[in-house]
Amino acid sequence: MPSSKYALLRFLLVAGALALFAPAAAEANSSASTSTNWSGYVAHGSGVHFRYVSALWTQPVATCTAGDPSYSAVWVGLGGYSLSSQALEQIGTEVDCSASGRVISTAWYELVPAPSSGIRMKVDPGDVLAGSVTVVGHRVTLTLVDRTRHKRFTKTVTLSSIDVTSADWIVEAPSECNGNGNYCQALPLADFGSETFAYAKAETASKLSGSILSRLWGTTAITLAPGGRQYASYQAASGGESSPSALSDSGSSFKLTYTPITPVVTQPQPPPYASTFSSSSKASSVARLQPGGARR
Repeated sequence: MPSSKYALLRFLLVAGALALFAPAAAEANSSASTSTNWSGYVAHGSGVHFRYVSALWTQPVATCTAGDPSYSAVWVGLGGYSLSSQALEQIGTEVDCSASGRVISTAWYELVPAPSSGIRMKVDPGDVLAGSVTVVGHRVTLTLVDRTRHKRFTKTVTLSSIDVTSADWIVEAPSECNGNGNYCQALPLADFGSETFAYAKAETASKLSGSILSRLWGTTAITLAPGGRQYASYQAASGGESSPSALSDSGSSFKLTYTPITPVVTQPQPPPYASTFSSSSKASSVARLQPGGARR
């Protein structure tokens, strides 16, 4: 009897010590960064390769002003975080403000370096979406489910070039690129108010899974603001900032908040085609909107 009490006491002491050091270990595995076009969280780590990423979000309700076109994209994806990345597999939705102040709500997927492709699925602000990307070998499966309208889109392709070195949960200021994709201009971020990612999950190639904050990998919180790191080859644009909250206790959800800004310096003017292109247009040889942008 005395020995069993001692064993129980030792177990409780060890468990308490582990609980005490768990937050510190998680905190040490986290970092922060600033970007001119991405905001949200990215999971990554030396030698870590992902096979799956997913999350739930609600299509934002943008606040639009006539004469002030702006753009915002919400997505989950694999890859694209490293500056040397040449690929990115992503799927998501977009809420833009036209020059007349009209809200444009769409869905899309993109397999960088190819341009983004529209999804023929009606998505309205307020709809609840579930997105996921799965990569097995060079086989990529992209899925978007509108849980409000009970509609589902799935596409599976085989690619020669993939990147699975990061898992991404992002709100982005999309880029507008010329027909060759060798020049991209960042577009002003739309006032999306706030956006919450929930039930966020990732899985490694060895089928180990976890939330955004996991001991299996490192986590970087990214704030969208002028002068930050560029995740695509383009010139930066003004418009607004987007900052992520701290992760929930489970590490599977967080909130992004839009903040308007006033440019301190004059930004480079976009090429002529930028003023006539909108996200509701189909990609052409003249210009195209790319939520992922052109990779370095």
